[in-house]
This record gives sequence, structure tokens and C-alpha cells, in this order.
Amino acid sequence: MQRWVSLADVPPEFGPSVVTLGNFDGMHRGHRFLIEQVLERARADGAKAVAVTFDPHPASVHRPEQGMVQLQSLDERLAAIEAIGLDAVLVIAYNFEFSRTEPADFVKTYLVDAIGAREVVVGQDVQFGADNSGDLATMRRLGEELGFKVTALGDQGDPEDAERARWSSTGVRRALEGGDAAEAGRILGRSHRVTGEVVHGDGRGRGLGFPTANLGGRLDGMIPQDGIYAGYLIRLDLAPGAPDRVLPAAISVGVNPTFAGRDRRVEAHALGRDDLELYGERVAVDFVARLRHTLTFASREALVTQMHDDAAAASRVLAALPALERQVG
Repeated sequence: MQRWVSLADVPPEFGPSVVTLGNFDGMHRGHRFLIEQVLERARADGAKAVAVTFDPHPASVHRPEQGMVQLQSLDERLAAIEAIGLDAVLVIAYNFEFSRTEPADFVKTYLVDAIGAREVVVGQDVQFGADNSGDLATMRRLGEELGFKVTALGDQGDPEDAERARWSSTGVRRALEGGDAAEAGRILGRSHRVTGEVVHGDGRGRGLGFPTANLGGRLDGMIPQDGIYAGYLIRLDLAPGAPDRVLPAAISVGVNPTFAGRDRRVEAHALGRDDLELYGERVAVDFVARLRHTLTFASREALVTQMHDDAAAASRVLAALPALERQVG
């Protein structure tokens, strides 16, 4: 897949193409359906399949005080798009100057002149251009003027569940804010992931018999609500399929109130393993399900007893997953 970070990267005379656009934050099941439709239509038409996305997220530019963290890093988003089979992705650097682009100018410059759009595939609620003033009606009018077809797809979700009638990034965020990693996974179609580098912590876990990989540095991915989770520790520096790349884990998010901790941390214990030296490795933590809220314990002994219970509970949760859901990497 070609990755373009400016119009200058787009090869001359590129196209014709079938194009979609969006933030694709989290690349959930609705996003994947949209991009799969783009690929299917492009192949049927003998055209190139292209996505246009933005970095950083517009919300972080217009509402920085909210401190929004994206569900995935840009690299993870692009890798997920590439896995579907698109031919190219254009990443537009989102800033205040770009945000003032009028809808017609955006469509003509980026979609038609640069990418050679023959068809644009969007959701019913598409918004684009200055102040999000462009909508589906705008896109259809521009399609008639500039010579491309517009295909609008309906919401994708669970038709038998009103609360999940529409898969959305907002739904994933809401689930993670409430600690419901399983619900986030249902919307995403995979477990939610946070990545970072393993750094030295207090060393307290090893002394308790449960050594942990403490994630530090720049963390990519939204950290869910505090608590103990079942999931996986993935060693990204190892090749896919390598022994010990994917390790079942019990994961802790929080400040460790039993020891009067102040810093919020993400740390993962690889179940049944005390022989790993992971410092300096880039790792991912996949959150499958929350086991319990954060608790404060009256003694070291009570904490250790609970940690044994947590490890056993995590093992049961992971063992009960269908085989396809255990295929992480």
C-alpha cells in the first residue's frame, strides 16, 4: 500500500479511484466495512482503492483542552487499513490552515485532481470542509458538478441490539471510560490495545512473586478505567509467530493505592512467568475483559492472595475465549 503524507507524494495521473475519507480512529468494525466496500467497488470497476485520513485528530486541534487520546496510533491505523488491501492512503496534516478549506476546494483539490476519484464512498453522516459545513448533500452536488459518483452507506452495528445499533469510536471510548474492555472489543472486532516501552518500576511486583512489565515513555492508545484486566502482553520486537511473542497476562491500570502510589500506570504480568527480562522492549497490552475494580488491601499478605486470585481469573477468562479471538499478535 502506498502511503502519502502530502499531495506532492501522489503520483502524477494517479487514478481512476474509488475513495473514502474519515478519521478512522480505532479502525472499528464500521470502519472496516466501509473500507471493504471501497475495495470491492474499486476492484469491480478496475480502479484504485484509496482512503483519505487526517493526523492529528481534528478534535485535538480545535479542542486541545480536552486532552483527547486517540484509540490507535497513526501507524496502527494505517497498518489496519493496509491489511484490508487498499492501494493507497493519503494522510492530510490537520491544522488550522487546512481546517479553513472550503468543501468544494477540498473535494476538487484532494479527491478529484490529485486522486482521480471516480466514486466516493461515505457514511450518511459525512462532514468535511471548513466548520464541517460539507455534508452528504454537498458531496452529491459536487459529484454531479465534478463527475464522480457518490455512494452513501448506512450505519453498521448490531441490528438486534439497540445500544449497539451503530459501531462508533465514541462507543469504544465510552466503554473504555467505564472499564468495559469486552464491550470495546465487540465494537472494534478485536481487543483494545495500548503500546509503550517497558521501563523500570518499583520492582515491587517481582518481590511479591508477580513481576510486571511497566509501560512507560509515550503510550499509544487510550488507557481504560482503573482496574485489573485479563488480556495479552505482546512483544512487538519479536517476529510474528515467534515463541514468547504473545503472552497471556493479568493487567493492572491505576495508582497502586495499597502502597500509596501517585502515578497512574499500566503494567502487565505474564501469567506463570518470572523469567522474562523485557526492559527497553516495545510491547503492546491487549485488554480483553476487566476482572475487578482497584482495591486497597490492609496487608501485603491480603494483596498477594488477591493477586493469585486475579491470575487464576485471568487464565479462566482467556481459556474460555473462542479460538479465533485468541489469535492476537
